[in-house]
Amino acid sequence: MFDIKEIFSVTLILFSVIDILGSVPIIINLRKKVGHIQSGKATIAAGVLMLLFLLVGRSILSLFGIGVEDFAIAGALIIFALGAEMILGIELFKPDPEASTTSASIVPIAFPLIAGAGTLTTILTLKSEFSQWNIAVGIIINLGIVYVVLKSTNWLERKLGKTGLDVLRRIFGIILLSIAIKIFKTALSGSELL
Repeated sequence: MFDIKEIFSVTLILFSVIDILGSVPIIINLRKKVGHIQSGKATIAAGVLMLLFLLVGRSILSLFGIGVEDFAIAGALIIFALGAEMILGIELFKPDPEASTTSASIVPIAFPLIAGAGTLTTILTLKSEFSQWNIAVGIIINLGIVYVVLKSTNWLERKLGKTGLDVLRRIFGIILLSIAIKIFKTALSGSELL
């Protein structure tokens, strides 16, 4: 039932798609806006989304008449906006003064940064190649990594300093724009979103 090689492959694929290390500058930026990020709630929310999508993702999308490509394009637009915000120093996602830190932990951290369109469509794609149990274990391993990184953002911010964070923010902003464009192009061409 469980296959170590499959679990390792799924874990690596999801780790590269989730790219939690690349999201550190965004998370630090969001924490400055809202004060505190609830790492546990963000991780659990992302995990529930990913596991739910593993079990009933295609059914949920087809219930609303949405294709995987449509979902990917919507996620790509949000990722593009986050990237533009990082590079240009503009504020597109304005914090709601009445919003709690819980809602800031869920959107945009749990979705779309961790469990975004790229991650969710990758999970759907992995189902054609790997056992559902092995994918679930790969998801859980990645959630552990995500939690550790979210908890370490204060330490990372101190180590990198303001200049290091500014440089990282712009570099990862460009990477986010590139990922968004790649997801967008792939979704429009109708090919595999992996």
